[in-house]
Order: sequence, then C-alpha cells, then structure tokens
Amino acid sequence: MNQRPALQPTRRAQPRRVFATLAATLAMSALGALCALPSSAHADALDNIAKSGTVRIGVFEDYPPFGSIGPDMKPVGYDIDVANLIGKALNAKVELVAVTGDNRMAYLADRKADMLLSVGQTPEREKVIDFSQPYAPYYLAVFGPKSLQVKSAADLAGKSVSVARGTLEDLSVTKIAPPSANIKRFDDPNGAISAFLSGQAQLMVVGNDVGATILARHPANEPEQKFSLFSSPDHVGLNKNEPRLKAKVDETIAKARKDGTMNAISQKWLRAPLPADL
Repeated sequence: MNQRPALQPTRRAQPRRVFATLAATLAMSALGALCALPSSAHADALDNIAKSGTVRIGVFEDYPPFGSIGPDMKPVGYDIDVANLIGKALNAKVELVAVTGDNRMAYLADRKADMLLSVGQTPEREKVIDFSQPYAPYYLAVFGPKSLQVKSAADLAGKSVSVARGTLEDLSVTKIAPPSANIKRFDDPNGAISAFLSGQAQLMVVGNDVGATILARHPANEPEQKFSLFSSPDHVGLNKNEPRLKAKVDETIAKARKDGTMNAISQKWLRAPLPADL
C-alpha cells in the first residue's frame, strides 16, 4: 500500500503482495490448477530454456528503481540487472516480459514467463509457487534528514511523522510511536512525501524503494533511513515442480552475493549496501 513520490504506484499499491481479492483468487486458482498437474504434463523448464536459447523473465516496468523505462525506451533497474545475471548464468538471451500485479501470477501459470522478479514470499503463495533465496531487500522504514538524530521508536517523541492514512506505513508506525509523536496523516502517499519534502513533517515512513527514489531526485533534502519497521525481501518466483531451474537460480544469486555483484547492484539502484542478514 505504499507508493512512490509523484510517480506510478509501487508494488504495494499496484497490488504486489496485497492483491485485490478477486484478482488474487483467480490468479492463485489458475496457478494452483497448473501445479496440481503431474510433473510429466509439461517439459522441464530448464531444458526448454536451453533448447530455445531464451529465458522469459517477468518484471515491472513502472516501478523505479526496480524496473522502469529509461531515456532510450528500454527497461532499466535493479530487477533488469538481476534478470541479465540470470540470463548469463543460463547461457540464454533474456526476454523481459512486462507484467502487472494483477496479471503476473497468471503469466507464470500459463508459462508466458519462466520466472517472475520482485515476488514477496507469503504462506498463500508458497502453496502454489516456489521461491528462490532472497536477492533484494524490501522494507518499510522511517526516513529523515541527516541532521536529525533518530535511531529508534523512542526518538520519535515530540517529532512529526508523515504517512498515508490507513496504509501499512501508518499502522506500523502508529503501533510503536510514543504518545508525544505527531503522526501527520495524508490522503495518499504523495501527500505524505510532499509534506516531508516541503518541511511540514520532520520524518516520513516509506519503503526503501521510495527512499532511494527520493534520494535520487531530491538529494538536497538528504533523506536517510533512520530505522526499519517491517521487512519482506524480494525473491524470484518460479513454477512448482521445476527443481533444476530453481537450483540454477539459487546458485546464480548465491554466487552474485558472494562475489559482490549483488551488492554492487544494490548500491547502484537502492543507494545502500545489501543487508548482511538478507
């Protein structure tokens, strides 16, 4: 339920992990039906990729810094770099498949995509798809200027914090904020972010993706993460009964984390190192 500043909705808002009920039911039902088929009902995905020489990877194209359309009209972002890493490891050409929060599970079920990026792991999804090890952090955090000393919930006492009313950000910070904290609620995330940028609020609660975007576009405000509230890292989502493909993706991610490649991608797009406990 969290959005970018004056941009398109983030994965949270375009229902990334909180789908509209009907869309989620239809998508999960379709995927569940596919996964109920015997493994012999379809060819091994890794073999198919090797034969075709192409791997189809579902990505968001309206969600910077994970995926957006660059000046040359080509997709760029954290997920695009990860997709290219996977393609290289599979010795396959990468075909980026533009997806939305509503259609991407169906794309995976219908095998219009071999895998999806930026998938949050939930008990419901675990029943119908498999997940790689995490490759990117996603969390809600309190952000503020470097000049303001805030390290924990106790430090919110007497300070103003902007949030979008009724969102996960609102609920999360309200639970921990001292009574003297001034929680300023706005009708939408753009209003909450604008309040911080204009000085109406000293702090704001947003996702690390939004924080990175604000830092890139408004460096003069020097927003930095003070402390995190809620974490749900990103995984690669794959169809069940594809153990060889899953193992190859896990191997690729593990290697990229070990040799520093994934950390470089995190620094490039999120302006922060890959968390050690990811």
